Amino acid sequence: MRKAPKHEPIAELEVTEPKEWAAGVPAVKKALEYSLSQTSPKRTALTLLTMNQVDGIDCPGCAWPDPKPGHRHKNEYCENGAKHINDEATSRRITADFFREHRVSELAERSDEWLNAQGRLTEPMVKRAGSDHYEPIAWNDAFALLADELNALDSPDEAAFYTSGRVSNEAAFLLQLFSRAFGTNNLPDCSNLCHESSGTALSETIGVGKGTVSLDDLHHSDLVFVVGQNPGTNHPRQLSALEECKRNGGRVIAINPLPEAGLKRFKNPQKARGVIGSGTVIADKLLQIRIGGDLMFFRGLNRLLLEAEDAAPGTVLDHDFIDSSSVGFEEFAEHVRTTEWEEVLAASGLSRAEIEDIRDEVLKADRIIVCWAMGLTQHPHAVPTIREIVNFLMLRGNLGKPGAGACPVRGHSNVQGDRTMGIWEKMPDSFLDALQAEFGFDPPREHGLDAVGAIRAMGEGGIKVFVGMAGNFVRATPDSAVTEAGLRQCRLTAHVSTKLNRSHAVCGEVALILPALGRTERDRQATGEQFVTVEDSMSEVHLTKGRLEPASPVLLSEVAILCRLARATLGDRMEIPWESFEGDYGRIRDRISRVVPGFEEFNARVVKPGGLPLVNPVNEGHFRTSVGKAIFTCNSGSIPDVPEGHLVLQTLRSHDQWNTIPYSNDDRYRGIHGDRRVVLVNAEDLAAQGLTAGDKVDVVSVWSDGERRAEAFTVVPYPTPRGCAAGYYPEMNVLVALGSVASGSNQPAFKSVIVRLERV
Repeated sequence: MRKAPKHEPIAELEVTEPKEWAAGVPAVKKALEYSLSQTSPKRTALTLLTMNQVDGIDCPGCAWPDPKPGHRHKNEYCENGAKHINDEATSRRITADFFREHRVSELAERSDEWLNAQGRLTEPMVKRAGSDHYEPIAWNDAFALLADELNALDSPDEAAFYTSGRVSNEAAFLLQLFSRAFGTNNLPDCSNLCHESSGTALSETIGVGKGTVSLDDLHHSDLVFVVGQNPGTNHPRQLSALEECKRNGGRVIAINPLPEAGLKRFKNPQKARGVIGSGTVIADKLLQIRIGGDLMFFRGLNRLLLEAEDAAPGTVLDHDFIDSSSVGFEEFAEHVRTTEWEEVLAASGLSRAEIEDIRDEVLKADRIIVCWAMGLTQHPHAVPTIREIVNFLMLRGNLGKPGAGACPVRGHSNVQGDRTMGIWEKMPDSFLDALQAEFGFDPPREHGLDAVGAIRAMGEGGIKVFVGMAGNFVRATPDSAVTEAGLRQCRLTAHVSTKLNRSHAVCGEVALILPALGRTERDRQATGEQFVTVEDSMSEVHLTKGRLEPASPVLLSEVAILCRLARATLGDRMEIPWESFEGDYGRIRDRISRVVPGFEEFNARVVKPGGLPLVNPVNEGHFRTSVGKAIFTCNSGSIPDVPEGHLVLQTLRSHDQWNTIPYSNDDRYRGIHGDRRVVLVNAEDLAAQGLTAGDKVDVVSVWSDGERRAEAFTVVPYPTPRGCAAGYYPEMNVLVALGSVASGSNQPAFKSVIVRLERV
């Protein structure tokens, strides 16, 4: 049977019918309830009324863009954003007394929810070799300890520096600068885990690894596809944008294995129709596709478009775009025409009539956007799937024009900005050349380790020091047992964090907790109060400035931590003005403006209302591919071989959860209350296996190197496609083998796990 963490009783599971709509008054109520459980009404009001405002606090929750200045609501946030910002602004504190009372081994047995609920970290702590407790350490001693370990390595490549998307542009730029000055490109980040497949596919086909659309494009599109994405939970403000699109006459097609509430109907709590009315139907059509069937769906759709052009030449395809702006069309067309309908229907679980219906929607639309998230990127065939979507967009010229384009929706608030700032294990030589010209040292050119590579290297003894900037690495990664074993083999692990999480309890022989200011807090340095910047999903860079007093007088900013660590580690080895950077973040932005394309006059431009919009070359008619044009591609991906009695499982997030941290054990939109250890399965599949609602099962995945097992989960009948199942991460991450990755991007395949259910 399942074992509860010490002092944490197992809650009773209650299952109700899934909701048919999202947001509305209940969302406001839940947001305020959670916020007020964390801090005072005054602090709650201060954070919420300044969130996502010009010169305010950028929401740390997701990377959805803000409306233009003058068009923002005074409450420009969603339920989950409100929860997340006040989770950081909590009045709860963790002091040295807490660590004296709780052993590290005990903390490792606690739930993610319990660890997060203890409050803000307030002073630097160290777990010394052989100890089972953290104890206080002075900042200078912490930096000296970490610097000594780094400098004692046989090679700089025995260190890895992980970055979460919560880190600001300024801190990200300094981290990659320090890492490369130290001598390594080992810069794994959360992009490796969430959208690496998007960047890979888009870079190959259109020459830039980012989306091509703006918020205004989304408002005025004729047809928006929402594919492998649950905006109602993961990007709730996107529902407002889709509502605006619908109000302007656009249509929305949702393609997703689960019938999510936010894709059905949205009750906007900022509008009367969302409070006392029925709200807005979001998806005009919802296709419940089989997990992993998106590639064959788009291949089938593209074949139908080619056949429609054959039937009415010159009326379907955009030949001007194809002829002038692309290459590879003939090879692509020949390949797609060989697509077998039996394979399309088997992979997608859809009927040909359903796909033909979508073709008809496409033929009526002049401007089309395809939005997607991790439901597409976390499969072995993710890269060819996204390339096929680019093919689809190019057929009718839906790139580089208003109201159309590719829209990968990023999760973490600055995950896209971190990559722009150089957080990548294989930055191009052009970036490294600019870094060399600006700072006078030759950065390492050999590619470093991504997240999967870093885990593998830790397990093999190749990584001895692991430094994490924000995030919760141990719970964000696949193959939980392998990841934890790797971290425990490190000589030293250090985490720059605002709150407690499992990564602090699964640590190296020596471990450091380096507590940082949060985004909600005032950041005062030698030249006065500072601000930092972030980049949203639509390539707009804007400032964020805290309003609260720090949770502790000894907290340092992420920038200050990095600058002091760099000074302690590098000494006088090179002339980089770390102390100057710490005192005035504007000096960091001056350097960014000379290294990163598009950031010229960064300081002057970013303080203007609305910030600094980065120009996407695709929208200027430029494709920075190897041939200078967009590239049609031929894409294939095999249907997973699912043995009899097995299912394809996807991991997903509950509604009351931010990334790896649950705020409660409830998922009210899906009707799950009190317990997260559930597996959602089609009722007919349960019956075929002799299981009924409420049965306890072990969920077992089978790989070439052995089984993985998630123990004592409750089966819940749910309207998934036949042969498909779902469960929450991080609890299900244990089932994902480290070697199960997307071809071409090395991104873990969290959405393609073949499992069997064993009754307990």
